[in-house]
Amino acid sequence: MVLKMFDTNGYVVRPNPDISTIGSLAIAERHVRNERQSENDMHEIIGSSPVMQALLNQIGVVAPTDSTVLIQGETGTGKELVAKAVHKLSHRRGAPFVTLNCAAIPTGLLESELFGHERGAFTGAITQRIGRFELANRGTVFLDEIGEVPLDLQSKLLRILQEREFERLGSTRTLRSDARLIAATNRDLSAMMEGKKFRSDLFYRLNVFPLRVPALRERAEDIPMLVHHFVQHFARRMNRNIETIPSVTMEALIRYGWPGNIRELQNLIERAVILSAGPILQVPLRELESLATVRQIPGNHQTLKQAQRAHILATLKETRWVLGGANGAAKRLGMKRSTLQFRIKRLGIVRPAGLQSTAWL
Repeated sequence: MVLKMFDTNGYVVRPNPDISTIGSLAIAERHVRNERQSENDMHEIIGSSPVMQALLNQIGVVAPTDSTVLIQGETGTGKELVAKAVHKLSHRRGAPFVTLNCAAIPTGLLESELFGHERGAFTGAITQRIGRFELANRGTVFLDEIGEVPLDLQSKLLRILQEREFERLGSTRTLRSDARLIAATNRDLSAMMEGKKFRSDLFYRLNVFPLRVPALRERAEDIPMLVHHFVQHFARRMNRNIETIPSVTMEALIRYGWPGNIRELQNLIERAVILSAGPILQVPLRELESLATVRQIPGNHQTLKQAQRAHILATLKETRWVLGGANGAAKRLGMKRSTLQFRIKRLGIVRPAGLQSTAWL
């Protein structure tokens, strides 16, 4: 199952009436322009595994509401992609989707990034600045790495969640923001809460609807689909003609543990496309072996079988179910036609009834 979510409405800035300075408007326009630019990236949640189907169902349930969502998962699993999916499937999709990586901002500047500041609020504040919650009015704020927010600032986050109110730094004027909050973390907030490093009241306020994004090793059957997606994307970007992903290569990718999850896979495929001068994808498998031992999980044969089936099916669809010939599936898979016919039969793959018999050659 591929869930494609493209926002045809784009992003519209709806600043509060008190935004008056040219500098603040420029910041707002630049930020939303950057968000619109991200529309050109890969906004697809890809996966047919049971864990991903369950996640997609949960997204569909919570998206139409205004409830706070807490996305949990390892680094590189695609938490921001999930947050964008929730926004794009909500009634707020025509309003801004504003992001902030809390781990990337120095602690002293984080409050200003969230709530904004007035001119002269602190040394270096030469203009008024609009915070992310103000920019996202009637839209969505996505705070990545929420576990990095310091304790003294967590109380202010709690206030805006409960009361929808905040003040810019250096101002006593109370402003309101109707922004939905989606937060994400790769840390154990429950353990942080027990260690007095994260407020319990904020945790419970964030944890209204938790979403867990599975690690790539938990859905190995999705790897062929992801590999095909990334190969097509980077080949198109680099003007390359990649026609073949050898089965031995795909099986190695399926067996690898992927500690960096989808981000690691994406980066490897990008490098592979760069290295592929011809039509065969040249994946530097030795690099994977040097990073970690190729995983061998007892009892994982069914998952490997499902992944092989997905790879062959994806190739058959690309070749319109033609097996032989220069552009046939067998050549793209790097195997003999007879071998492919044997695997098709073993994996229970059946040609769609609508195809002409000449396509099954």
